[in-house]
Amino acid sequence: MTDNGSSTRPAARGGTKRGSGLLMGRPFGIPIYVAPSWLVIAAIITIVYEPVVERTLALGPASYLVAFAFAVLLYASVLVHELAHAVVARMFGIPVHRITLFMLGGVTEMRREAATPGREFWISIAGPLLSLVLAVLGFAALPFVAPDTVAGVLTWQLFVANLLVGVFNLLPGLPLDGGKVVRAIVWKLTRRPTAGTVVAAWGGRVLAALVMLAPLLIALRTGEAPSVFMVLLGVLLGAFMWMGAGSALRNARIRERIPKLRARTLARRAVPVSADTPLSEAHRRMAEADAGAVLVTDSSGAPVSLVDPAAEERVPEDRRPWTPVSQVSVAITAGAVLDADLNGERLLEAMRRTPAPAYLLVHEDGGVHGVLRSRDVGDAFAGT
Repeated sequence: MTDNGSSTRPAARGGTKRGSGLLMGRPFGIPIYVAPSWLVIAAIITIVYEPVVERTLALGPASYLVAFAFAVLLYASVLVHELAHAVVARMFGIPVHRITLFMLGGVTEMRREAATPGREFWISIAGPLLSLVLAVLGFAALPFVAPDTVAGVLTWQLFVANLLVGVFNLLPGLPLDGGKVVRAIVWKLTRRPTAGTVVAAWGGRVLAALVMLAPLLIALRTGEAPSVFMVLLGVLLGAFMWMGAGSALRNARIRERIPKLRARTLARRAVPVSADTPLSEAHRRMAEADAGAVLVTDSSGAPVSLVDPAAEERVPEDRRPWTPVSQVSVAITAGAVLDADLNGERLLEAMRRTPAPAYLLVHEDGGVHGVLRSRDVGDAFAGT
């Protein structure tokens, strides 16, 4: 099963989204969601594996229950695998947002990337190592159960499920854990995380192509026609891996831009106006001052709110002379006041703490530097 192990939520966006799927619990305080697509793959696994169970146990219709138990064990193995990632990440002080189980595996979403290649290595390797330990335990238990019993079949399933999860995720290409291990090693050797991502992502693309071709290559070797199920599974897994590798490359390019994000250079010059100033007049003054934002002040000249660009755009042109700026402004809260010297991760972390459409940037002495719009930060990420 595939695994996105240490996926990181977008850094430039704040807030917490609800998980997609059914909330199953919160072990270690981490929300666990199961996506509806899991039911599809569980049904497929049950149908495909049932004839194997029936040949071994001859249970009749009850064979479907044992086959379904295999699907459950497989995803329970994926869940334990993901929890290993999450627990090690927390040991390194990285907050974990949630774990989601979906059609092709699972993903552990973390609030930020590992700060060092060593931490990335241990977070990534933790999942496969635990899966292999469970596989060894399952294998060690096999001699103690009769193979032609339900207990024997379930013990065999436990061994196979964890072996599959552990070995497959050690393959050296993103988005698999093995790819993250490769990334950590290359990062350590070159001191460049982006170089590690590029190497591991291209390794993932090579693996994706091999996974898609595997059923055909096996068929050529054995002389038997490949099953439709195996061909579809290979294409599905390969396509997922290819897209994951491509996403990793795009994210690497974004992360390269993070150190270049500077609040001071992204800020818009702000023109101060009183709360009763018509929107059209505020725009005239903004154009006259060659400014890019409107700052609403009180009678003493202290900033109290910022004109919200989205609310402003909803006002028809012919109503702007009659609409005071106070009607399209957002109050400046303590969290929306940022140091003009913030940059890189520190800037993004401050924005994550208090999501807002715009922020007031101030100097160390409290003087106003300008206005930083979230949209401008997003455009800087996108390179536009």
